[in-house]
Amino acid sequence: MLEIIISIVLLVATGYLIAKNYDAKFVLLAAGIVLMIAAALLGHQVLSPEDSTGLALLDPFKQIGLVFVRQLGGVGLTIMVLFGFSSYMTHIGASDVAVHLLTKPLGRIKSQYILVPIVFLLGNLLSLVVPSASSLAVLLMATLYPVLKNTGMSSLTAGAIIATTATIIPTPLGADNVVAAENLGIDIIDYVFTYHAKISIPVLLIMAVAHYFWQKYMDKRQQGALHQDINDEKLSVKKDLPPAYYGLLPILPLVLVLVFGLLITSVKLGLVEITFICMALALLIEIIRKGSFKETSKQLSIFFTGMGTGLAQVVSLIVAAGMLVEGLKSMGIIDMLIESVRHIESAGVILMLTFAGVEGLITFISGSGLAVFYSVINIIPDISEKLGISGVMISLPMQLIANLVRSISPVAAVIIVVASIIKVNPIQIVKRTSVPVLVGVVSCLILSFIMFA
Repeated sequence: MLEIIISIVLLVATGYLIAKNYDAKFVLLAAGIVLMIAAALLGHQVLSPEDSTGLALLDPFKQIGLVFVRQLGGVGLTIMVLFGFSSYMTHIGASDVAVHLLTKPLGRIKSQYILVPIVFLLGNLLSLVVPSASSLAVLLMATLYPVLKNTGMSSLTAGAIIATTATIIPTPLGADNVVAAENLGIDIIDYVFTYHAKISIPVLLIMAVAHYFWQKYMDKRQQGALHQDINDEKLSVKKDLPPAYYGLLPILPLVLVLVFGLLITSVKLGLVEITFICMALALLIEIIRKGSFKETSKQLSIFFTGMGTGLAQVVSLIVAAGMLVEGLKSMGIIDMLIESVRHIESAGVILMLTFAGVEGLITFISGSGLAVFYSVINIIPDISEKLGISGVMISLPMQLIANLVRSISPVAAVIIVVASIIKVNPIQIVKRTSVPVLVGVVSCLILSFIMFA
């Protein structure tokens, strides 16, 4: 009973601090260490005898090293390499070229409301090239916003579409997809196209329709306050872009993943190897175009700096979340949770709604909910296996909702970026994104239940 009380108090405190925008990595790591120390003091085994330091109170710190080694040897390295490649693509201007090429044809469409679903779906597609929601928003506000304004589209409608562009596109290059596939023991291609895409693509199409009707309704309702000045100081667009063929480089890893995952299956290449091949090709193209091996070779540091960013932003968060899970395991809470729902009818649905609800709430309050997803994904395989339910039914709605609800959080970076550029209160943008996102959340839960229950 004492274990339950201590764990609940710490979990509530952890959720509160994350919601108050304390650093999620520090909070999760500290909570995990405190739980393990409490477990040791209560006589529980923190580490197996072969891994133990010999002094139970020091075992939590040994656990940090074990979790780091486990993550860096697999999913962590993949995420870091993807971050490095993305940073290099941004540095050489390839990401900007891809965005310019894909958004340029939109200028020919004159109907503002026909553009609403098209831009929403195209923006989500562009998140393959620029994974950061806030970075993509800045880029689209600089390149696409003027095009949308020229069609007569209101500032709030354009801002709302751009604020929801980086949501749930199915891609094997996404860090959250890599983590989910690894923990669920599913090949990344299978996870993305057999599970994720079956939910995310219909949800995106439903949201596109919801955007169309909601923005049209809100424009009629807010006719007096639709056109806003734009803050040009927030925007920075590269003037001298590289040749158009550079636009293919950011999506090359995705193309090769599909080629070797679906067509040339006799060649076994992982995501890390494929990304390094694409990186080598990009460097070779840069050397040929610029005619300077020395100058281009210096750019390799951008790749490694990007890897460091991946370590700091995502891998460290996964490690911290893993420590929290290990703390709960040490206290016996995971086993108690499994036993408490083992004999409940529709346990899978209850767990799906519970985890999804917590995910959505934390994301809305904090503006970033993937910390919760990374914390829980580690324990879902154990829970689902012992209860005989689909782990995907619990984890996938959590993952999708974490990315969706971000677009209705007034403190999310992407909302603040868009609001600051068109000079409105973030709540004004949230009013415009709320209905399409909530429609997406409900659709996600219903489809997950139908597909995987």
